Amino acid sequence: MADFALVTDGLRFPEGPVFMPDGSIVLVEIEPGRITRVAPDGAKSVIATPGGGPNGLALGPDGMLYCCNNGGFDWHENQGMLAPGGIASNYSGGRIERIDPATGTVEVLYKSGDFGCVLRGPNDLVFDAHGGFWFTDHGKMDHKKRIHDVVGIFYAKADGSHLEEVVFPSNNPNGCGLSPDGKALYAAETYTCRLMRFDVTAPGKVDQSAGVGGAGTPVYRPAGWKFFDSLAVEASGNICVATIGECGISVISPAGELVEFVATDDVFTTNICFGGEDMRDAYLTLSGTGRLVKTRWNRPGLKLAY
Repeated sequence: MADFALVTDGLRFPEGPVFMPDGSIVLVEIEPGRITRVAPDGAKSVIATPGGGPNGLALGPDGMLYCCNNGGFDWHENQGMLAPGGIASNYSGGRIERIDPATGTVEVLYKSGDFGCVLRGPNDLVFDAHGGFWFTDHGKMDHKKRIHDVVGIFYAKADGSHLEEVVFPSNNPNGCGLSPDGKALYAAETYTCRLMRFDVTAPGKVDQSAGVGGAGTPVYRPAGWKFFDSLAVEASGNICVATIGECGISVISPAGELVEFVATDDVFTTNICFGGEDMRDAYLTLSGTGRLVKTRWNRPGLKLAY
């Protein structure tokens, strides 16, 4: 296992870490529905409480935080391990929110029904160099109610003027990221545990005939009882996928080879982001135990568009 330093603990299922210009990390705490800033010394402060289930987070071209809100889960806690369950009894609907990190003002940018799109459980997002963003809808699953949503991958503009479901159907996509040249969109499917690639042909467009089954081409799928969560991309083009079950980060080359596996001690290892002057500071959310940890990565991460 890598040498991890604890940044802070006591978080309630943290995800979506964003390395900020001041060196702090802003992340979501899904269970209480809040956005939290973690200072380099580990001190925590609440930026906003949008409610529902804030899930993925990214900085936009306007310096605002953009949030995928899944509308809420039910929760289970056992022996110090917190885990999401089915659809929350107070499910508030899937949506994309824009949050001012200075004031905490929360604006609903897109909601289900806008532009004819159905949003069930938006999960993760990534901005491209054109100022738009891709995001996944993980959907909702509830065994007791026999519900398992059929969902897709979307493209939207940051000013609220355009929302489009570009890929449908998709198998409960979770993390997403772009290759260094912006020509490939990667999405990690949770329950199939597949990393998929989509060839980007223009802003918000993919080659719909790239694969045998449509737009997506499978890149990698491990053996064993594992699930994929969020991801980040290295400057080299490798894709670092948080892996639930095996506990850690699977580093996968664009050719579909496992470069390395970085083990952790939390079954719900959900997210990784990069920061620091050399982009080799890696921050991981260990969600089940509520920790944000930091380590030095073997290779630099890719600088995001914003």
